[in-house]
Amino acid sequence: MRFTSERRLEDGVLVRDFTLGEIPGTLWTPASAAPAPLILTAHNNGLPRHEPRLVARARRTAAHGYAVASIDAAGCGDRPRSAADEQARTDLRRAMRAGEPVDDIFESFIAPLVEKATPEWRTTLDALLELPGIDGPVGYSGWTAVGIHLAATDPRVTAASLFTGGYVPSAQREEARSITIPLLLLLQWDDEGNPRDRALTLFDTLASKQKTLHANTGGHTGTPWFETEDALRFFDRHLKTG
Repeated sequence: MRFTSERRLEDGVLVRDFTLGEIPGTLWTPASAAPAPLILTAHNNGLPRHEPRLVARARRTAAHGYAVASIDAAGCGDRPRSAADEQARTDLRRAMRAGEPVDDIFESFIAPLVEKATPEWRTTLDALLELPGIDGPVGYSGWTAVGIHLAATDPRVTAASLFTGGYVPSAQREEARSITIPLLLLLQWDDEGNPRDRALTLFDTLASKQKTLHANTGGHTGTPWFETEDALRFFDRHLKTG
């Protein structure tokens, strides 16, 4: 892991951009020198990790006492997209404009992204846990499909907050039956691209005994800011053991 920039914000949070092979990322750490639990925060839909909404959440979480890491997975931010990804996006836009079924397109598009992203997250986690000032346990926040796959394949992830406003491939819907860590799921009731019944079915499928669903009115990007505070309380219960 090579740090490429460093800046201290007025609230004491230290922000460092890094590269890990081909993986670009950002690490936010709190002002305190005490070892901090780590939260991995993932995004999709081609968003960059520097998108303002994502940065605001990461900064608030770090100020609360967590180390927070985000990477641009393949196809996100400035990372190149494959010709197959671009074709899938084109097909998706065409089908949505025509009112045609899109599940098959989503499956062919999202499933490979999840398979590519999850090993990169594990590689990043390996490197982060070697840094001074970062300690377990580890939480996860964000992209549901990657969160399920990561929790199913890496026991270091011990709690997760998942945003259900995205397509979950069939492999991850099956993996959901094996997920037993504490979960907080966020659902936008009027999400334009994700039918609420699909999110409710996923909630039922997840095997966790400690799982909570927060549903708010509004569209895909309308998650209320207070959910950030609720997520912090959730992680405090499950990651701060002292």
